[in-house]
Amino acid sequence: MRKVLIVGAGQSGLQLALTLLEHDFEVTVMSARTPEEIRDGRVMSTQAQFEPALAHERNHGLNLWEEETTPFEGIGVSIAAPDGSRALDWVAKLDAPGRSVDQRVKMAGWLELFEERGGQLVIHGVTTADLDKLAGMYDLTVVAAGKGELVQLFDRDPARSPYTAPQRMLSVVYAHGVGPRPEHPDYTAVRFNIIPEAGELFMIPCLTTTGNCDILFFEGIPGGPLDVFGDRPDPDEHLRRTLELMRTYLPWEYERSRDAVMTDPGGSLIGGYTPVVRRPVGELPSGNVVLGMADVVVANDPITGQGSNNATHCAEMYLQEILAHDGPFDRAWMERTFERYWHYAQHVTDWTNAMLQPPPPHVLEIIGAASQNPVVARRFVNGFADPTDFQHWFMDPEKAASFLAEASVPAR
Repeated sequence: MRKVLIVGAGQSGLQLALTLLEHDFEVTVMSARTPEEIRDGRVMSTQAQFEPALAHERNHGLNLWEEETTPFEGIGVSIAAPDGSRALDWVAKLDAPGRSVDQRVKMAGWLELFEERGGQLVIHGVTTADLDKLAGMYDLTVVAAGKGELVQLFDRDPARSPYTAPQRMLSVVYAHGVGPRPEHPDYTAVRFNIIPEAGELFMIPCLTTTGNCDILFFEGIPGGPLDVFGDRPDPDEHLRRTLELMRTYLPWEYERSRDAVMTDPGGSLIGGYTPVVRRPVGELPSGNVVLGMADVVVANDPITGQGSNNATHCAEMYLQEILAHDGPFDRAWMERTFERYWHYAQHVTDWTNAMLQPPPPHVLEIIGAASQNPVVARRFVNGFADPTDFQHWFMDPEKAASFLAEASVPAR
């Protein structure tokens, strides 16, 4: 029986651990926190998973909260005008609904499921020195902890990492009491609000520890008017400032959120990080090598909502590569395995990095056309489920022009 050590208990690490158990691997997961500590702690992320990622979980019996989670059936885009009105506003349905489950709920539940299914769980923070001693005891060691000391094992890849500083300052509140958008009261949607030269507000339906809620998620350009959380206010003050920003810049969202309350004392998060792609193989002082996965090696800004989707796809791809391999899990195998993931993730990275910049004329034309043409709107919103499609029309001005011309021809 082959032995695998996975350091980190997030979406990618636990998914890989649970799916390896299906194939009779001996799997150890090292987590810095117990399930109870995760469940009772502070929110760790925003997340919006789309159907291709959800299908992986469903196929492995990991969709434990699917029935109780409010699905989001569409994505809406609004652009704020200086006078507080909407310069543009539209919504389109996804081909299949998405869902968001608070990682406190999911990771705590998956850790418990991992133990129930026979995995070995070790509650212990891991240093580089610890890992150096442990790696030689396993056939494969995977680092899935995207923060902390172990990330330094993986060198930044400058050819794939255009940024050297955070491009957005992030502010997250999980809230109860947010009403529906009056334009579509019969179904829910992720709302993508753009405040030109300031940042964005995303509103995402989510299941948290206290039931279904909404995530109010500001992405502020550093130094701009949305970057007002640097003093790390307490949760109540955090919510107050969030609502004040909404009242000032996005009054249509404020009106349905004015009675919002925090879901729980841990329902807020503040931060910011530099988007980066790292080399996939880390070498320990002993000479043993370890494989990085998901946001250890590809950390994108959450502006396109791809973090948990990337993690899910990465875990599934790594699983297939592990199952198909008979030899040692050496450096060459690790690099090949990552390149298979990068074949997918590069398109996510290119699109996400582009969305962090002021939109070029052809992108403005696409977003404007989507407000009038449902064919354009449908393709744009479903790109969140399959970002590899954007290379074929969204990223290139000539391809965009060709698609818009084709989409404007009446169907016969």
